[in-house]
Amino acid sequence: MVAKGSPVVRHACFALLWLAVLAGCATLGESGDGSVARRYVNPVMDRDFPDPAVLRAPDGWIYAYATQSASDNGVLNIQVARSRDLVKWEHLGDALPVKPRWAESKQNFWAPHVIYDGARYIMYYSAEPDGARGKCLAIAISAAPAGPFADSGTPLRCGDGIENIDPMAFDDPKTGKRLLYWGSASQPIRVQELAPDRMHFLPGSKAADLVYPDKNRPYRALIEGAWVTYRDGIYYLYHSGDRCCGSRPKYAVMIARASDALGPFELFEGKDAPTDGAILRNNGFWLAPGHNSIVRDAEGTDWILYHAIDAARAHFEDVPQRRWSQRVMLLDRIVYENGWPRIAGDQPSTGPQRAPVLQ
Repeated sequence: MVAKGSPVVRHACFALLWLAVLAGCATLGESGDGSVARRYVNPVMDRDFPDPAVLRAPDGWIYAYATQSASDNGVLNIQVARSRDLVKWEHLGDALPVKPRWAESKQNFWAPHVIYDGARYIMYYSAEPDGARGKCLAIAISAAPAGPFADSGTPLRCGDGIENIDPMAFDDPKTGKRLLYWGSASQPIRVQELAPDRMHFLPGSKAADLVYPDKNRPYRALIEGAWVTYRDGIYYLYHSGDRCCGSRPKYAVMIARASDALGPFELFEGKDAPTDGAILRNNGFWLAPGHNSIVRDAEGTDWILYHAIDAARAHFEDVPQRRWSQRVMLLDRIVYENGWPRIAGDQPSTGPQRAPVLQ
């Protein structure tokens, strides 16, 4: 018997309400200026698609890349999907169908990020090498945004644990420097300059520590999932912590900002900040939201794409052979308050929302 007020009942009630909305042709609504505004409701991709990272490609599509996941035919090493509007997504399969030769016996391909350098698509991702337990930063190349990507042949950087995961490449609009952010475990989020070929770190460069874990603060025992944006002269460093998965996930998105891409970064704290420091957290409907990417629409609005667990379908101990529940992809609008990005209510949306404007 399902208890009244449980996530299952709440989701069922919301689903009936949303069907009623659709029946009333309310997927289009009038905006403040009299134009027609499209609507959507989370999730925007209802399948396991963890750690989504977006790329606006020259072909007019928006691509999203994600951590490995099971499929009908086995395991997809690196997932890829595409969309015209951030709301309707087409899953394209495996962007890295052939494992790197240095990680052929393993199945730990995580958190890809893809950039386009004007000639080729470069994927930064994480993998676990054969004969070792620590994770490595890796690079793969493709002539097309959907792949197939081919590994470069040699890891960029390896470690003893999971400190070298979640890479995010960023070209600094002020200096033109090619930067790579990464990090996890009980270590800081780091950044280091890449060489002009983007395939190596710049000779003589060193990794700089930017934001630090803190086991005495909510969501900060482990920090990861760096994503950097630049807006109105400010660099924003989104990051997530601290347990994405497992039987007791505890995950949220936090923010820091700086006037330089290399820092120093200040955390969102003080009277305007949430007491736990999170700008996106669990709301009962959606659990463990985090590991985001950001895309800006045609109106200059920033949108956050991220994964979360549907509370109504979370299995945890109910299906012990599974390590964790599916992490589906959600989308929400970002607004700026006193120089800080915020999401309404500091939590995932659960009802119809106005969709991004991409054209």
